[in-house]
Amino acid sequence: MWEFTVAFGWGIVLCYALFEWRSRIGGGEPAVGRTVGAILLPVALAMLAVSLAFFPSDVRPVVPALQSNRILGAHVAAMVLSYAALSVSFGAAVGYLVQTGGRSFVRPGRTQDRRFASLPAAEALEELANRSVLVGFPMLTLGVALGAYWAYSAWGRYWGWDPKETSALVTWLIYAGYLHARNLRGWKGRGAAWVLVVGFAAVLFTYFAVNLWVAGLHSYAGV
Repeated sequence: MWEFTVAFGWGIVLCYALFEWRSRIGGGEPAVGRTVGAILLPVALAMLAVSLAFFPSDVRPVVPALQSNRILGAHVAAMVLSYAALSVSFGAAVGYLVQTGGRSFVRPGRTQDRRFASLPAAEALEELANRSVLVGFPMLTLGVALGAYWAYSAWGRYWGWDPKETSALVTWLIYAGYLHARNLRGWKGRGAAWVLVVGFAAVLFTYFAVNLWVAGLHSYAGV
Protein backbone atom coordinates (compact mmCIF):
# COMPACT_ATOMS: atom_id res chain seq x y z
CA MET A 1 0.00 0.00 0.00
CA TRP A 2 2.98 2.33 0.42
CA GLU A 3 3.55 2.60 -3.32
CA PHE A 4 -0.13 3.13 -4.15
CA THR A 5 -0.62 5.72 -1.41
CA VAL A 6 2.43 7.71 -2.53
CA ALA A 7 1.23 7.49 -6.14
CA PHE A 8 -2.24 8.58 -5.01
CA GLY A 9 -0.84 11.66 -3.26
CA TRP A 10 1.36 12.70 -6.17
CA GLY A 11 -1.43 11.87 -8.60
CA ILE A 12 -3.66 14.40 -6.85
CA VAL A 13 -0.96 17.04 -7.29
CA LEU A 14 -0.48 16.12 -10.95
CA CYS A 15 -4.18 16.15 -11.80
CA TYR A 16 -4.69 19.44 -10.02
CA ALA A 17 -1.75 20.95 -11.94
CA LEU A 18 -3.15 19.69 -15.26
CA PHE A 19 -6.63 21.06 -14.60
CA GLU A 20 -5.11 24.34 -13.43
CA TRP A 21 -3.00 24.59 -16.60
CA ARG A 22 -5.97 23.71 -18.78
CA SER A 23 -8.10 26.33 -17.04
CA ARG A 24 -5.48 29.03 -17.56
CA ILE A 25 -4.91 28.40 -21.26
CA GLY A 26 -8.68 28.21 -21.73
CA GLY A 27 -9.20 31.63 -20.18
CA GLY A 28 -10.82 30.28 -17.02
CA GLU A 29 -11.10 32.12 -13.74
CA PRO A 30 -7.65 32.01 -12.02
CA ALA A 31 -9.17 31.85 -8.54
CA VAL A 32 -10.68 28.44 -9.33
CA GLY A 33 -7.27 26.78 -9.37
CA ARG A 34 -6.13 28.50 -6.19
CA THR A 35 -9.28 27.53 -4.33
CA VAL A 36 -9.25 23.89 -5.39
CA GLY A 37 -5.52 23.71 -4.76
CA ALA A 38 -5.97 25.01 -1.22
CA ILE A 39 -8.46 22.18 -0.59
CA LEU A 40 -6.52 19.41 -2.33
CA LEU A 41 -3.02 20.16 -1.05
CA PRO A 42 -3.84 19.04 2.52
CA VAL A 43 -5.39 15.87 1.09
CA ALA A 44 -2.26 15.10 -0.93
CA LEU A 45 0.02 15.85 2.03
CA ALA A 46 -2.13 13.63 4.24
CA MET A 47 -1.72 10.78 1.74
CA LEU A 48 2.06 11.16 1.77
CA ALA A 49 2.14 11.45 5.57
CA VAL A 50 0.01 8.32 6.00
CA SER A 51 2.24 6.38 3.60
CA LEU A 52 5.35 7.31 5.60
CA ALA A 53 3.83 6.83 9.04
CA PHE A 54 1.84 3.63 8.69
CA PHE A 55 2.82 1.62 5.61
CA PRO A 56 6.14 -0.24 5.34
CA SER A 57 8.29 0.96 2.45
CA ASP A 58 10.79 -1.91 2.44
CA VAL A 59 10.72 -4.32 -0.48
CA ARG A 60 9.02 -7.62 0.34
CA PRO A 61 8.07 -10.65 -1.74
CA VAL A 62 4.53 -10.38 -3.05
CA VAL A 63 1.98 -13.13 -3.34
CA PRO A 64 2.09 -15.11 -6.61
CA ALA A 65 -1.11 -13.51 -7.92
CA LEU A 66 0.60 -10.10 -7.95
CA GLN A 67 3.79 -11.11 -9.72
CA SER A 68 4.69 -10.09 -13.28
CA ASN A 69 1.32 -9.24 -14.75
CA ARG A 70 0.99 -6.30 -17.15
CA ILE A 71 -2.78 -6.28 -16.86
CA LEU A 72 -2.45 -5.83 -13.11
CA GLY A 73 -0.05 -2.92 -13.64
CA ALA A 74 -2.47 -1.26 -16.05
CA HIS A 75 -5.33 -1.86 -13.60
CA VAL A 76 -3.45 -0.20 -10.74
CA ALA A 77 -2.35 2.74 -12.92
CA ALA A 78 -5.91 3.33 -14.12
CA MET A 79 -7.23 3.28 -10.56
CA VAL A 80 -4.56 5.71 -9.33
CA LEU A 81 -5.30 8.17 -12.13
CA SER A 82 -9.06 7.86 -11.70
CA TYR A 83 -8.88 8.44 -7.95
CA ALA A 84 -6.60 11.44 -8.48
CA ALA A 85 -8.92 12.99 -11.08
CA LEU A 86 -11.97 12.38 -8.89
CA SER A 87 -10.19 14.11 -6.02
CA VAL A 88 -10.28 17.30 -8.12
CA SER A 89 -14.06 16.98 -8.33
CA PHE A 90 -14.12 16.66 -4.55
CA GLY A 91 -12.08 19.83 -4.12
CA ALA A 92 -14.27 21.76 -6.55
CA ALA A 93 -17.44 20.44 -4.89
CA VAL A 94 -16.25 21.54 -1.45
CA GLY A 95 -15.41 24.97 -2.85
CA TYR A 96 -18.87 25.15 -4.41
CA LEU A 97 -20.56 24.26 -1.12
CA VAL A 98 -18.57 26.92 0.71
CA GLN A 99 -19.32 29.57 -1.91
CA THR A 100 -23.05 28.88 -2.16
CA GLY A 101 -23.64 28.77 1.59
CA GLY A 102 -27.19 27.75 2.39
CA ARG A 103 -28.61 28.27 -1.10
CA SER A 104 -29.91 25.27 -2.99
CA PHE A 105 -29.04 26.71 -6.41
CA VAL A 106 -27.08 29.47 -8.08
CA ARG A 107 -28.61 31.70 -10.72
CA PRO A 108 -26.43 31.98 -13.85
CA GLY A 109 -24.56 35.24 -14.26
CA ARG A 110 -25.55 36.74 -10.92
CA THR A 111 -22.58 38.20 -9.05
CA GLN A 112 -24.56 38.35 -5.80
CA ASP A 113 -24.47 34.56 -5.77
CA ARG A 114 -20.87 34.84 -4.55
CA ARG A 115 -20.87 34.30 -0.82
CA PHE A 116 -17.18 35.20 -0.61
CA ALA A 117 -15.77 37.76 -3.04
CA SER A 118 -12.29 36.25 -2.83
CA LEU A 119 -13.50 32.84 -4.02
CA PRO A 120 -14.37 31.98 -7.63
CA ALA A 121 -17.93 31.98 -8.87
CA ALA A 122 -19.92 28.91 -7.91
CA GLU A 123 -20.65 28.17 -11.56
CA ALA A 124 -16.92 27.93 -12.34
CA LEU A 125 -16.37 25.50 -9.47
CA GLU A 126 -19.36 23.43 -10.53
CA GLU A 127 -18.05 23.23 -14.09
CA LEU A 128 -14.60 22.12 -12.92
CA ALA A 129 -16.18 19.44 -10.74
CA ASN A 130 -18.13 18.10 -13.69
CA ARG A 131 -15.15 18.14 -16.07
CA SER A 132 -12.96 16.28 -13.61
CA VAL A 133 -15.58 13.55 -13.23
CA LEU A 134 -15.79 13.33 -17.02
CA VAL A 135 -12.05 12.59 -16.96
CA GLY A 136 -11.93 10.37 -13.89
CA PHE A 137 -15.00 8.22 -14.48
CA PRO A 138 -13.82 6.60 -17.76
CA MET A 139 -10.51 5.76 -16.09
CA LEU A 140 -12.38 4.31 -13.12
CA THR A 141 -14.45 2.21 -15.51
CA LEU A 142 -11.29 1.04 -17.28
CA GLY A 143 -9.65 0.21 -13.95
CA VAL A 144 -12.60 -1.87 -12.78
CA ALA A 145 -12.78 -3.69 -16.12
CA LEU A 146 -9.04 -4.45 -16.12
CA GLY A 147 -9.31 -5.64 -12.54
CA ALA A 148 -12.06 -8.06 -13.50
CA TYR A 149 -10.01 -9.34 -16.43
CA TRP A 150 -6.96 -9.83 -14.21
CA ALA A 151 -9.07 -11.53 -11.53
CA TYR A 152 -10.01 -14.22 -14.03
CA SER A 153 -6.37 -15.09 -14.65
CA ALA A 154 -5.51 -14.92 -10.93
CA TRP A 155 -8.55 -16.50 -9.28
CA GLY A 156 -10.51 -18.08 -12.11
CA ARG A 157 -13.47 -15.68 -12.08
CA TYR A 158 -14.19 -12.18 -13.33
CA TRP A 159 -16.27 -11.13 -10.33
CA GLY A 160 -16.74 -12.69 -6.92
CA TRP A 161 -18.30 -9.96 -4.76
CA ASP A 162 -15.12 -9.61 -2.77
CA PRO A 163 -15.42 -6.60 -0.38
CA LYS A 164 -13.03 -4.57 -2.55
CA GLU A 165 -14.96 -5.38 -5.71
CA THR A 166 -18.28 -4.56 -4.09
CA SER A 167 -17.02 -1.27 -2.69
CA ALA A 168 -15.49 -0.32 -6.04
CA LEU A 169 -18.82 -1.06 -7.73
CA VAL A 170 -20.67 1.17 -5.25
CA THR A 171 -18.17 3.96 -5.97
CA TRP A 172 -18.66 3.48 -9.71
CA LEU A 173 -22.44 3.64 -9.33
CA ILE A 174 -22.24 6.90 -7.36
CA TYR A 175 -20.29 8.64 -10.09
CA ALA A 176 -22.36 7.03 -12.85
CA GLY A 177 -25.50 8.34 -11.17
CA TYR A 178 -23.98 11.81 -10.89
CA LEU A 179 -23.02 11.92 -14.58
CA HIS A 180 -26.42 10.67 -15.66
CA ALA A 181 -28.25 13.25 -13.55
CA ARG A 182 -25.85 16.10 -14.34
CA ASN A 183 -25.29 15.70 -18.07
CA LEU A 184 -28.52 14.06 -19.20
CA ARG A 185 -31.00 15.58 -16.76
CA GLY A 186 -29.29 18.91 -16.09
CA TRP A 187 -29.14 18.36 -12.33
CA LYS A 188 -26.98 20.99 -10.62
CA GLY A 189 -26.62 22.71 -7.28
CA ARG A 190 -25.67 21.71 -3.79
CA GLY A 191 -27.25 18.28 -4.06
CA ALA A 192 -24.97 17.39 -6.97
CA ALA A 193 -21.97 18.76 -5.07
CA TRP A 194 -22.81 16.61 -2.05
CA VAL A 195 -22.95 13.54 -4.29
CA LEU A 196 -19.35 14.25 -5.31
CA VAL A 197 -18.32 14.58 -1.67
CA VAL A 198 -19.98 11.24 -0.91
CA GLY A 199 -18.33 9.74 -4.00
CA PHE A 200 -14.86 10.73 -2.82
CA ALA A 201 -15.65 9.38 0.65
CA ALA A 202 -16.48 6.10 -1.10
CA VAL A 203 -13.12 6.26 -2.89
CA LEU A 204 -11.30 6.62 0.43
CA PHE A 205 -13.38 3.88 2.02
CA THR A 206 -12.68 1.54 -0.90
CA TYR A 207 -8.97 2.15 -0.64
CA PHE A 208 -8.24 2.47 3.07
CA ALA A 209 -11.06 0.81 5.00
CA VAL A 210 -11.44 -2.25 2.78
CA ASN A 211 -7.69 -2.83 2.48
CA LEU A 212 -6.95 -2.37 6.17
CA TRP A 213 -9.95 -3.61 8.10
CA VAL A 214 -12.02 -5.90 5.87
CA ALA A 215 -10.68 -9.36 5.13
CA GLY A 216 -10.74 -10.39 1.48
CA LEU A 217 -8.68 -11.32 -1.54
CA HIS A 218 -7.46 -7.72 -1.83
CA SER A 219 -5.95 -7.60 1.67
CA TYR A 220 -2.38 -6.70 0.69
CA ALA A 221 -1.79 -3.83 3.10
CA GLY A 222 1.13 -5.43 4.90
CA VAL A 223 0.34 -3.66 8.19
